[in-house]
Amino acid sequence: MKYCPAFVFILSAVSLLSGSRACQEQSDGVADIMESTTGLLSADEDCIMSNGRCQDDSLRCNGSYLTGRCAGAKTRRCCTEYPIVKDTGFCSNIDIISRDSWGARRPKEVENMTLPVNYVLIHHTVTQGCSDTDRCMFVLKNIQELHMQQRGFSDIGYNFLVGGDGNIYEGRGWDRIGAHTLGYNDNSIAISFIGSFMLDNPPPSVLNASRALLKCATELSVLTQRYSLLGHRDVKKTLCPGDVLYRTIEEWPHYGGTQ
Repeated sequence: MKYCPAFVFILSAVSLLSGSRACQEQSDGVADIMESTTGLLSADEDCIMSNGRCQDDSLRCNGSYLTGRCAGAKTRRCCTEYPIVKDTGFCSNIDIISRDSWGARRPKEVENMTLPVNYVLIHHTVTQGCSDTDRCMFVLKNIQELHMQQRGFSDIGYNFLVGGDGNIYEGRGWDRIGAHTLGYNDNSIAISFIGSFMLDNPPPSVLNASRALLKCATELSVLTQRYSLLGHRDVKKTLCPGDVLYRTIEEWPHYGGTQ
């Protein structure tokens, strides 16, 4: 089939016009993406200025998690390169390093616990110990990953942990049901000492910190005034919290003995 020159010219013009429109649409699409990306980066600037990166807070963070510095969902938070230590402000007699400070991942689910409770359960983590805050935070992240990924817990199992640096670290906190002692998870506060204490006792500063935490818990009415303090081995056939630490807590006020 043959077309006259004029018709061919018209077809070419229409083709060019269509191509021009398609290019314009592609250009507009790229511009929209660039504008959206630029806006996101601009909103993340506070995090970037803190030497951090924005990520979902269900992921492991090498530093600390900061809230309100990232665009998007509430679960998209700023993970700093290095830890930023902050006290929870719960207790006047001792600092408790917050979950965000040690870079805790978001729990899969949360169950509230009715307060006050009648029991304190003492554990040890049977992991490497730690003598400085950075190392303690690193060990805490590993414990949380062990509990969540291998044991299928929704979060780190304990309510609080005590580091070899003499600091208290927030685990599930005061009013969350734990995953530490069958039959006591919903009516006790679990305090776990980082390390293994079969042969050695924690340093005096560590023991003093844990007792200060107990005093604060009674003042906040988290514990009843006549609470009972137990070692994990008092309610289950286990070596936890270690022979030496166990002999120590037997001398503490409120120790309740084998149940």
